[in-house]
Amino acid sequence: MSQSVRTSPEGSGRALSEAYDTALLDLDGVVYAGGNAIAHAVDSLATARAGGMRLAYVTNNALRTPDAVAEHLTELGIPTGADDVITSAQAVARLISEQVPAGARVLVIGGEGLRVALRERGLEPVDSAEDDPVAVVQGYGGPDLAWGRFAEACYAIARGVPWFASNTDLTIPSARGIAPGNGAAVEVVRIATGAEPQVAGKPLPPMHKETILRTGAERPLVVGDRLDTDIEGAFNGDVDSLLVLTGVTDGAQLLAAPPQHRPTYVDADLRGMLTGQPEVTGAGDGFRCGGWTATAGGERLELDGEGESLDGLRALCAAAWTAAGDGSCGLDGEKALARLGL
Repeated sequence: MSQSVRTSPEGSGRALSEAYDTALLDLDGVVYAGGNAIAHAVDSLATARAGGMRLAYVTNNALRTPDAVAEHLTELGIPTGADDVITSAQAVARLISEQVPAGARVLVIGGEGLRVALRERGLEPVDSAEDDPVAVVQGYGGPDLAWGRFAEACYAIARGVPWFASNTDLTIPSARGIAPGNGAAVEVVRIATGAEPQVAGKPLPPMHKETILRTGAERPLVVGDRLDTDIEGAFNGDVDSLLVLTGVTDGAQLLAAPPQHRPTYVDADLRGMLTGQPEVTGAGDGFRCGGWTATAGGERLELDGEGESLDGLRALCAAAWTAAGDGSCGLDGEKALARLGL
């Protein structure tokens, strides 16, 4: 993918599982939701794997260990080894290890995933600011993380100890809805200390570096549901991306996406990995995909035609992104999206 401004989703004459050697898959909203497999995920991933594509699962959730994630995926019917899982805990542990001595103590504000990742890099997790840590690392610790853990972080940071965060996702999906994520917890410490952490997780380069080091991918395809982590992470890593609409991103957010949030491809779910992608072509003052033609008017996006709703969405993306250039499209696309049932 070029870093020039993307103004349209791309087409592909080959199945994406053949055009790319490794899929770097987000988990929540892509493979599962609320712990249960998303429709078509298990079969699609099995077919891609059987065709020779490597599958790697890349998550900003620093709570669970790779072993635990792999076990969960295997239980869902997706055979997975711990080596197939890359977490933001691993990325931040490498980032810390590059800046502190081997065997150094690191104050952990988070869960077991962080502790395992730090030990893997030869660092010693500790629980108190009184344990003379040389760094503080903060990651999602689950809904029962005690408030006092934030105080320990603040005490150490106030003494000048460098602060690291696995990721800054403000929210996470749960079986009951949207819950506060590690980013919300990071804000607590930021407000109390005035400090700024070094962050490793998506969409930042340390996570992409960790993923490529662990997978050896040469032609990776990032597959995700979030524009501000998955797709922006692909943009920062200068690799292609597939947005699936099984998670948090809706049509309106996609049409308004600034350049760093515009995916290479758009599809409904993981079945999109197994097929080619239709071309979006210029059509007079607008853009055509399948049976749909989209144009950018004075105040709104217009859509004419009929056919597959995803083709209409792709055409609308081209119209919106072209109109927006290197900004965010402010044209009203509500009526056009309603025609597509999106």
